[in-house]
Amino acid sequence: MLTALRNRVFARMFGAQIVALAGTGLLTIALGLLAYDLAGSHAGAVLGTALTIKMLAYVGLAPVITALVARLPKKPVLIGADLVRAAMALCLPFITETWQIYAVIFLLQSASATFTPAFQSLIPLILKDPRDYTYALSLSRLAYDMEALVSPAAAAMLLTVMSYHELFIGTVAGFLISATLVAVTAVPRPGAPGEPRPSLWHRTTLGTRIFWRHRRLRSLLALNLAVAAPTALVLVNTVVYVRDVLHRPGSDLAVALACFGAGSMAVALTVPRILDRFGDRAVMLTGAALIPPALAGAAAVMFLASEGAAWWPLLGLWVVLGAATSAVTTPSSRLLREAATENTLPYVFTAQFSLSHACYLLSYPVAGWIGAAAGLGWAAAALTILAILGSAGAFLSWPRKTASGPGDAVTEEQAIEQPAEQSVQRRH
Repeated sequence: MLTALRNRVFARMFGAQIVALAGTGLLTIALGLLAYDLAGSHAGAVLGTALTIKMLAYVGLAPVITALVARLPKKPVLIGADLVRAAMALCLPFITETWQIYAVIFLLQSASATFTPAFQSLIPLILKDPRDYTYALSLSRLAYDMEALVSPAAAAMLLTVMSYHELFIGTVAGFLISATLVAVTAVPRPGAPGEPRPSLWHRTTLGTRIFWRHRRLRSLLALNLAVAAPTALVLVNTVVYVRDVLHRPGSDLAVALACFGAGSMAVALTVPRILDRFGDRAVMLTGAALIPPALAGAAAVMFLASEGAAWWPLLGLWVVLGAATSAVTTPSSRLLREAATENTLPYVFTAQFSLSHACYLLSYPVAGWIGAAAGLGWAAAALTILAILGSAGAFLSWPRKTASGPGDAVTEEQAIEQPAEQSVQRRH
């Protein structure tokens, strides 16, 4: 897996990803504690609203921003996005009202909607070999897991000697270091574009149209819904369950989130070998099949378990949910790479970024608002239903036998001209 790091350009970009995610991990812990300070037992509703605003920025702005910056060099785009994120994170320690959280989160996540798809679409240009790219995907998944594992552990230690407000400074530092690493990296340029497209609407919707041409990408949409359900439960309701139901200290919030990250990391470490043996379909659908029963178990714990007995089952379920979501999300970029040409890569990655986060527009409010109004058990039960729908949709829409090849990538012209029923057939 570490052979991908022999490429110096990828190694520096990967370093930028790691430090930015480490700062984001501190942000997650500090934001949850800030919401609890401002809203008490209604912190879940505040976090649910804040994360819904984040998703609105991702879904509504990411395709438009990608279309607007498509012809700009990627390096200044990435650096500018990091600087905006650092500036917004610097505002968070001074927040005293919940509406201020919403405003800052919208601006910060709008910058992330610029950075993340641009960053992800560069990796296939840096690592041309498919196996190296698979290793890079596992490393990227590990980076996200390290955010969920190491950042909460670091936060737990830091909270013993400082207030959570000071954790936001770590977020600022992460974004600034990320911008510096990008600045000293020779970022590749995409291939020469075709004829300029006069319509912004065409460029904004191009990735979504390419999604519609591929049965496996349409299945990926259903898998996105299955993944959104457990992620919402963990990110929105863990703080309320740990602090308000179990009455455990703030450092235990970091422990619970770390368990989710540990499960994800365990899968990411082994997924290249598993993919070689079983293929994308088997691995991703197995992960999707595990999510509903694990969520149902979480609902049972929240409904039935006594205060003293609920802690350890919670940690075990969070490990299982982390592993299941990683089995779905880690290989997903392989499907995107197969579906795109070099010129359409940014649009396809942006479509996945936007469409996957659209699922969170449903799951985050369910987790936050139902949890605040009816209880955490009912929120977990509702999210279990969402996961069942997503998993079933993926199983039904992903064909067992398909054929694929390098020539299957959809160009801009084919995205317009091909009828939907002539979907490209794929392997696995």
